[in-house]
Amino acid sequence: MTTIMRYVVFDLETQNIFQDVGSNDPTALDISVVTVYDSDTDTYTTATIEELSILWPIIEQADALVGYNSNHFDIPLLNKYYPGDLTHIKSIDLLEDIKISFGRRLRLDDVAKATIGAKKSADGLQAVRWWREGKIKEIKKYCEQDVKVTKQLFDYARANGHVKIKDGLRVREIPIDTRHWEEPHEESAMTHSLLF
Repeated sequence: MTTIMRYVVFDLETQNIFQDVGSNDPTALDISVVTVYDSDTDTYTTATIEELSILWPIIEQADALVGYNSNHFDIPLLNKYYPGDLTHIKSIDLLEDIKISFGRRLRLDDVAKATIGAKKSADGLQAVRWWREGKIKEIKKYCEQDVKVTKQLFDYARANGHVKIKDGLRVREIPIDTRHWEEPHEESAMTHSLLF
């Protein structure tokens, strides 16, 4: 009997950009908003920096964290706020798997458009501008849309073993080896848990 993996797809937005902090280290930035999708409850939860603690119980139940460029950006930055260590949770970084197969990094927007016909509603720079203008509702909406797109892309790749990219006028399939996605992590969920 195979157990169904409980995955949490997530994305975050920042209050600032690398130029502002004079560093390329994601942990030098500050979070504005985080959205998580929990496959177990089929729900999206979005929190501002002040509300991050509501996300920890959801994240801690995950068999895997799913993101786009999450290993190099989102996880190190979110880990700055998390009372434990998120690297103990299995991570599936779609961009990393695309890069392994395709040889270079591709924008989420480009892959999503070609693969599932969906696109992001804005970009990270716009989200920073919204933060500075106090438009929190817009950031939340944008972050949630990013997670929806990432989830659809993950579901598609998981079902089909590839994603697509537009190459000139034609659409190319990029094979994705998803076998490691289904393998349990060395440490099972909850070993990294806080005491609730």
